[in-house]
Amino acid sequence: MSSAIMTRTPLRISFTGGGTDIPGFFQKSWGAVFSTAIDKYVYVTVKRHSELFFDRPDRPLGVKGLFRLNYSKSEEVDSLDDISNDIIRECLRLLEIEPPLYISTIGDIPASTGLGGSSAFAVGLLNALHAYRGERVSPGQLAEEASQVEIDILGNPIGKQDQYAAAFGGLNVFCFKPDGAVTVEHQRVSESDRKQLFASMMLFWTGHQRDASKILAEQKENTEAEFDRLCRMRDMARYTQDLAAEGRLDSPTLGGLLNEGWQEKRQLASGISNLGIDTWYQRAMEAGAYGGKLCGAGGGGFLLFMVPPERRDAVRLSLADLTEVPFAYEARGSQAIQPFRD
Repeated sequence: MSSAIMTRTPLRISFTGGGTDIPGFFQKSWGAVFSTAIDKYVYVTVKRHSELFFDRPDRPLGVKGLFRLNYSKSEEVDSLDDISNDIIRECLRLLEIEPPLYISTIGDIPASTGLGGSSAFAVGLLNALHAYRGERVSPGQLAEEASQVEIDILGNPIGKQDQYAAAFGGLNVFCFKPDGAVTVEHQRVSESDRKQLFASMMLFWTGHQRDASKILAEQKENTEAEFDRLCRMRDMARYTQDLAAEGRLDSPTLGGLLNEGWQEKRQLASGISNLGIDTWYQRAMEAGAYGGKLCGAGGGGFLLFMVPPERRDAVRLSLADLTEVPFAYEARGSQAIQPFRD
């Protein structure tokens, strides 16, 4: 086993088709999402925990701290069952990792902000744990194991796009089949076209973290009533793919598709948008944005806009109460970046 491993796993932005990766929809038809990984990451460190930290006087009597965990909180427990962090606990259980163990994570972006952070954490942790055991696994296996942990074991009402985007990286169309199979279709957009698209993107932090579970649970309940709308959103992902393949996916066109998809998506559940989000969105559109969307399930997080170069300052001024976050394309998925070995 390696004595220390660090993985770096990208976050993602989905352009079209988001919401059709929910099992309640694609199991009845099929889903598709057109998305990209970005150069914002979740870092996970896994190492064997030194016995020098055991039996510290500040711990309760008899507690060694065989599992030492640092994330937004800190935990030192002896039993796997006592770990509060659901993803850490179930990933360790899935791969049968024995203590003593130290796990630490930090991200470039706050959690619960619509960029797939929790799934990136799950993928990055599984990648690190496999590497810790001396195993090299495929992106597909990482994505499926992360989906198993988050959806099947923990019962989170989420889709499968985030796990695949984190594991594979790049610009892709993910197609979700009724039998649970997922196809990954890498988009071979020319470098000049890709640079032109990303140069037109502006990402703004609303300052609001949100618990997506309630929104996603309502969306799940509304699946049958909104089935036709979800089909249109899925078809939009395939249309985006066709445009990209033909070299016709420019900034105005993608902006229009984002706007069309956002108007559809905001109808899927009551908490997806609110007065503040609608106001910011309208300001950006009036300032000259081609179109945009709220990233993730809704309720907060990040607003993405496609903006012509000559209107970027105007859009920036119209959203002066928000924080702009520059970002770029990331071609690679989760990877070990510091495989230290004894």
